[in-house]
Amino acid sequence: MTFSIRVSGDAETAVATHLPTLIGDYVASSITNLNPTLWGPEAEEESAKRLGWVQAVEVSRPLVAEILALREELAAKGVDRFVLGGMGGSSLAPEVITQTAGVELTILDSTSPGQVLAALDGGLERTALVVSSKSGSTVETDSQRRAFEAAFRDLGIDPAERIIVVTDPGSPLDESARAAGYRVFNADPNVGGRYSALTAFGLVPSGLAGVDIDELLDEAEASLLEVAIDAPENPALVLAAAIAGTQTPDGSARRDKLGLITDGTHIVGLPDWIEQLIAESTGKQGTGILPVVLLPVSPELESKPADLQIVRLVDDADEVEHRHHGEILVSGTLGAQFVVWEYATAIAGRMLGINPFDQPDVESAKVAARGLLDARPEPTAPAFVEAGVEVRVSDPALAASGTVQGVLDALWAALPADGYVSIQAYVNRLEVPQLQGLREMVAADSGRPTTFGWGPRFLHSTGQYHKGGPAQGVFLQITERTEVDVEIPERPFTFGQLIEAQAAGDANVLSEHGRPVVTLTLTDPQAEILALFEAAQ
Repeated sequence: MTFSIRVSGDAETAVATHLPTLIGDYVASSITNLNPTLWGPEAEEESAKRLGWVQAVEVSRPLVAEILALREELAAKGVDRFVLGGMGGSSLAPEVITQTAGVELTILDSTSPGQVLAALDGGLERTALVVSSKSGSTVETDSQRRAFEAAFRDLGIDPAERIIVVTDPGSPLDESARAAGYRVFNADPNVGGRYSALTAFGLVPSGLAGVDIDELLDEAEASLLEVAIDAPENPALVLAAAIAGTQTPDGSARRDKLGLITDGTHIVGLPDWIEQLIAESTGKQGTGILPVVLLPVSPELESKPADLQIVRLVDDADEVEHRHHGEILVSGTLGAQFVVWEYATAIAGRMLGINPFDQPDVESAKVAARGLLDARPEPTAPAFVEAGVEVRVSDPALAASGTVQGVLDALWAALPADGYVSIQAYVNRLEVPQLQGLREMVAADSGRPTTFGWGPRFLHSTGQYHKGGPAQGVFLQITERTEVDVEIPERPFTFGQLIEAQAAGDANVLSEHGRPVVTLTLTDPQAEILALFEAAQ
């Protein structure tokens, strides 16, 4: 077995309840046979052009030699550093693949000026940039490409020798890149971004950076028969039944939050990839599954919210089964994990009665950000400022206390019984990585499952769930004031203005959806993080 799963407690009951129906409806074999009718008539048109991931291993095999040949060609020119400019599915899979393999790949999935500068300053003489965008019109990726083109030219380097493009055939980026003489890899247009781990989007940057992508495809291929059969042993059917069908202990509701823990496994960062896959695929029409990335010591493991189902990623699910009653235990190779989770997510979509291949609410934040960039309004005055932290709120009542701690208490008080907190940090994460530790404190203080996302990266991930899923969330935005900024060539705005508009635009959309939002702007991030941590306690 390339993938093992063990369930117990309420999850085992869910599997016993739902597995016979999934088997009887031939769901697994229907996916393998690219049947677009599985998700209902309204989803059929979209599903018909989004099932290419099922055949990704076979389609991607010819890419391997081409990628390795390009790697050798670049190495002969002294290029041994690779930067990936991409968002969402274009960056999350390569991040997991390279981290697990112990291979260096600089991921640029931010518009933070400081992160852009760090990517530019890492030794351009030996650097190649991989630009990945399915649509070919992603504003973050377009801006990153422009910045690198200018930087290469300033050093007398022809960008066509250093920029590699991954995009769908016929996209605006495909056409402009070929006209400019760039090396272009076309991905299968019948694969959505979050299902693209085993396509050119996952393989090109990973292979160029030095990962054995042939082995990754071998791992995936070895699992294909397991997930294709309509049988109780199919790990994807079992996983789908457990994550989409487990009830709360009193049987009154579905457990709609999924705690993801990496515990002892060699696979690094997989929960972040799973988070995007599940949240963006299922969070719509007022329903969904909310992934919550946890540590083995997170507060949720002690408080055990009734609506949170734990999934523990381990080295050997069979070996540790007796230690974690009530949890879903999974183990397997990275290639197998990609395949099984993709199948399971698509099956979960069928169980929830939604289309797992669209993202109807993602565009709203992009539209709002573009509107702010075009109009360039004056920033909204803060409700108050405490110790350099500017506080803005979607509802004046949230700021009644006049203190940061009081605002956070008011935000937690707005949580419904089945609610969650979402922390969204639009900052330079290279400068303040410790900010992610705020998640643990907020989870303990609020008493509810808490997610953490770096902005704007999460907009291409959990952003869909926050707007299209259940109206359960309260939102804590953290932004920063910085003197560092970077021009975007041939654009009327800078990276600093772009990330500011993205944060403000998303806050506006969340507020319009009736979600409570608090925005804390750090005017001196390094100095003010400690005060923020103290307030969160």
